[in-house]
Amino acid sequence: MLGYGYYFDPTYFLVIIGAVLSIWASARVNNTFSKYSRVRSMTGMTGAEAARMILNYNGLGDVQVEHVSGSLTDHYDPRTRVLRLSDSTYASGSVAAIGVAAHECGHAVQHKEGYVPLKIRGALVPVANFGSMLGLPIVVLGLVFGLSYTFIQIGIWIFAASVLFQIVTLPVEFNASGRALKMLQGYNILTEEETGYCRKVLGAAALTYVAAAASSILQLLRLLLLSGGRRDRD
Repeated sequence: MLGYGYYFDPTYFLVIIGAVLSIWASARVNNTFSKYSRVRSMTGMTGAEAARMILNYNGLGDVQVEHVSGSLTDHYDPRTRVLRLSDSTYASGSVAAIGVAAHECGHAVQHKEGYVPLKIRGALVPVANFGSMLGLPIVVLGLVFGLSYTFIQIGIWIFAASVLFQIVTLPVEFNASGRALKMLQGYNILTEEETGYCRKVLGAAALTYVAAAASSILQLLRLLLLSGGRRDRD
């Protein structure tokens, strides 16, 4: 049935909730990072220097620390064993920058130790990318053009793979932040007070992953509701 649930779809409310959560979380992390990026660490160490120190302490001297353009584009690449720090982190001596750098080091340590959730997330990457690109379009096409319920279900299962990826990401990110905070204070990179500031920065960053997972779950719920309505009409 052409146009079903597309223009006057009350389940869009779920999408709106997800979007609001994502916008709020993004604003929260940007504001928190901006606040503590103005607080310089007592050691005067930069994000890159802190990362190098943490990696060396954990027997990861072969992991390279590189500069990458952008703001908060920091990441650890397990394929090349390279830790990349953004403009706002690499040469900055703020507690926020050091906290972000330490968080990425946490991922490198996870990789070294074979942290299971990280392995699962890595295995899900290609499936999740496929699901995020094609899952939703398949469901929408099925609903708009009145295709079979089975066709719609296939789209939902494909999209569910990307949702699972978002859920598995949560323990990976929380664990990396926990490791970062312990290492920062344990290696005397930051004082107890400065570590507290980092906890706020990393806590705000974690909210973005929670919001992304919640948004994906709400979208999946919407698709299930729409497909349920279609099944009842078949």
